[in-house]
Amino acid sequence: MTNFVWYYFVYLPHHKVFIMQDAEKYRILKEIWGYTSFRLHQSEIIDGVLDGKDSLVIMPTGGGKSLCFQLPALLMDGTAVVISPLIALMNDQVNALQLSGVQAVAYHSNIPQSELNKIEIQLLSGKVKLLYVSPERANSYEFAQLLSRLKINLFTIDEAHCVSVWGNDFRPDYIALHKLRDAYAHIPFIALTATADAATQADISQQLHLSQPRHFVSSFERNNIHVEARPAEQRFRQVKDFVLRQQDKSGIIYCLSRKETERLSGKLKDTGMNCDFYHAGMDAESRQRVQKAFQDDEIQFICATIAFGMGIDKANIRWIIHYSMPKNLEGYYQEIGRSGRDGQSAEALLFYSWADYALLKQFIDDSSAEETFKTVQYAKLERMWEFASAYECRTNIVLSYFGEYRTSPCGYCDNCRQPPKHKDGKTIAQKALSAMIRCNEEVPMNLLIDILRGSHREEIIRNNYDKLKTFGVGRDISFINWKVYITQLINQGIIRIDYTDGFKLKTTPLSKDVLFNDKVVTLVDLALPKFEVEQPRKQSKKAVFEENLLGKLKEWRIQLAREKGVPAFVIFTDKVLENITEKHPLTSADLLSVEGIGNIKLEQYGDDILAIVRGYVLDQDNLLKVKGSTYLETFRLYNMGWAPEAIAKERSIQVTTVFSHLAYLYSKGEKIDLLRYVTEDEIRDIEIAWKKTGKQTQLSSISDLLNPPIDYYKIRLALAILMQNDLSGG
Repeated sequence: MTNFVWYYFVYLPHHKVFIMQDAEKYRILKEIWGYTSFRLHQSEIIDGVLDGKDSLVIMPTGGGKSLCFQLPALLMDGTAVVISPLIALMNDQVNALQLSGVQAVAYHSNIPQSELNKIEIQLLSGKVKLLYVSPERANSYEFAQLLSRLKINLFTIDEAHCVSVWGNDFRPDYIALHKLRDAYAHIPFIALTATADAATQADISQQLHLSQPRHFVSSFERNNIHVEARPAEQRFRQVKDFVLRQQDKSGIIYCLSRKETERLSGKLKDTGMNCDFYHAGMDAESRQRVQKAFQDDEIQFICATIAFGMGIDKANIRWIIHYSMPKNLEGYYQEIGRSGRDGQSAEALLFYSWADYALLKQFIDDSSAEETFKTVQYAKLERMWEFASAYECRTNIVLSYFGEYRTSPCGYCDNCRQPPKHKDGKTIAQKALSAMIRCNEEVPMNLLIDILRGSHREEIIRNNYDKLKTFGVGRDISFINWKVYITQLINQGIIRIDYTDGFKLKTTPLSKDVLFNDKVVTLVDLALPKFEVEQPRKQSKKAVFEENLLGKLKEWRIQLAREKGVPAFVIFTDKVLENITEKHPLTSADLLSVEGIGNIKLEQYGDDILAIVRGYVLDQDNLLKVKGSTYLETFRLYNMGWAPEAIAKERSIQVTTVFSHLAYLYSKGEKIDLLRYVTEDEIRDIEIAWKKTGKQTQLSSISDLLNPPIDYYKIRLALAILMQNDLSGG
């Protein structure tokens, strides 16, 4: 399979090479992955690799990056090297490939030396198509020696943003990978990542020494993820209500610190929720246990630091919460992209506060990085804050950040779905500014709000703030709304925070215009959402049918995954099971037409899936009359050895109808011995008549040409055989 494409390069003219290569590309796509068409850019990227060109691919999480290097690896002679940063991610991809019949191996420090020796023998035999390795191992002298003995056809750098100091997750080991590019200048390199702005893209190409790479940048828009941002007030209550509304859907809650993951997880567990925590400070065994439980759907959600996620290839994550604001939009967008990987609807909720901003800024201040790097990180943090506190379309803010520009609203972020209501905020702004000035601009935000609301806490009394004219002038506004209003005034440049003076609030040149020159101030009045757990609605018969069938398929998948020792999604993603449920295929041909089912998966799991679907359809208790179930009932009795006449009597149908069912099932690839009911001589006579009609399928037209006459049911059976022979080239 893998060699003959290259023979065409030797013996055929160029246009024929392309045609045959293209046909083989689509054949493998269906056979291994079960799909009949490529997503945006995939086909072009694959052609570029086959043509020996370097490529830089920026494609959203779940957009199909892996296919861009896995498929051409199968079309070329030799082995493709895939450099991936996380062992868990490597293992999952290798397991998925092996289950699809592809020779793939992982080569990393967690594998015993005896096993590595066996893998090296496999590699040297030329049988392995994809070799996954960590950047640390890839840079070692021993690995370089091994590579020199292999026939390498491609180098893939996954999570390529790690090579850039401007990226979200810079890793020093990635920098040294340019040595591979220099040593194998004749081999194509492909670098892939989910998020990278223009500066990061240029840095990736430069750091890896890519040779005139073609850039493939997919849109950063993820219209299946509903994005929302809220002020971080009463976060725990909001999180609890949000998660309850999700029922049993999988999710991740990202926290800034290890301590926060443990604290939040414990509080949510105390309310009866099925969750756990994950961070880099845990021992390897504990991290592996939690990750596996989450992947196997034994835990609904994880409270985690950003250490959790890059290695998670779980397609059915339906929601992401950022309990604290991330440090930049690249990280945020990568993290929300771990939901909805299957293209189904997902939700992303972000909490933000000045405390988060201040802490993240402090991290940058305290780092030992160069000032140039710090300047970029400050700018990225500012953009993150602008995104979080914005009242216009959030999607457009992200798109402009990554170099896409538009003005029309997206229609699915919170600001588009429920546009905030604006109000005249001049009086509110004047009260805040007046109080700040009377306090000599010596108070931070929370203390100012307490003064405005007339609090009698000790600090206010001690400093005589309760004697000010502005004391209590804002007691009609809640603490939370005051915080929202002041945040907006900061965003508008009417108030500023002095980070060098204890985060105290200060006036700006615009403050005077608001106080004395009637400057218009517009504010948005935000209230905390009131969540109600949705009551289950009465489902249609079709919905009940599909839900129950999906449940049976998931039970089978979980059991099979346990037997094989792999995550459930490696067998099939939820999306593929949903496709099966929607089509409820009753024959092998029907099952092969389902997106995500290829020849390999059909051969491995087809009988099991069809048994589940057929058994469910034939269940007397199911509520829906399924199209094709009448054929299935005939097929069941046929397999039990019943004669057509007996089947007809049992089912109270005509015997000719039974033969029609058998002809249909035969045409769908089922094992029906039609020669028991029509002879080869009769088939030959019918074939002659059929060809005389121009291969019409109208039985009467064929019958008129037969002498002696043959029964209609035999003509139908003969046509099923003849047309199947035509399809198979027989």
